[in-house]
Amino acid sequence: MHTPTLLAIAVLAACAPATLPPPAAAPKTVTVDADAEKTAGFAPLFNGKDLDGWVGDTKGYKIEDLGGAAAIVCQPGGTNLFTKDEFGDFEFRFEFMLTPGANNGIALRAPTSGDPAYAGFESQILDNMADQYKGLKDWQYHGSIYGIAAATATALRPTGEWNHETITMKGRTIKVELNGVVIIDIDLDKVAPDGKTVSGNKIEGLTRARGHIGFCGHGDRVAYRNLRIRKL
Repeated sequence: MHTPTLLAIAVLAACAPATLPPPAAAPKTVTVDADAEKTAGFAPLFNGKDLDGWVGDTKGYKIEDLGGAAAIVCQPGGTNLFTKDEFGDFEFRFEFMLTPGANNGIALRAPTSGDPAYAGFESQILDNMADQYKGLKDWQYHGSIYGIAAATATALRPTGEWNHETITMKGRTIKVELNGVVIIDIDLDKVAPDGKTVSGNKIEGLTRARGHIGFCGHGDRVAYRNLRIRKL
């Protein structure tokens, strides 16, 4: 039987509001200067034709022409797809398009085995406003570093439109910029001191200095294009 104090706590917990997506910020226009990027040392991660240079679930992703540009698209049942190469410190720029309710993720410094969210890092790719995601943990919404840090804002465009995102990892820092808005800017040693995470889960990625970049598919249709990276 509940004591009065425990009953009051239970009632408060039951009435507590569900976790909401991070505050919305207006997306900004992002201009891509291919020549300037090439001069700065950016190189393509996708050849625009096939999945040469990628490993993992190569059957779960297909190359499609979307609006005159080639994209890597997660198919029904698609899981994890990784770059063949490993990266340590880098700046990764890409575009993505969500479908309603879509869930995917960006694997960072991950091995090709195990769950990237725990064996490496995962930055969420998610349709924040879908009904099925009401009440997620704050570190599960778009851009968040899964289990480690919650995005401080969202600047997602409506589903069916292309978004620009940049993820920068340098040493123990991670920065995520979505449509020109910084939504993650963290020091791993501060947000997960001594390996203690906000989720309470052990994340082996906290000890990794390099690994693969990839897509963490959950069988939902998500498209990626214009993938480029530079080593820092």
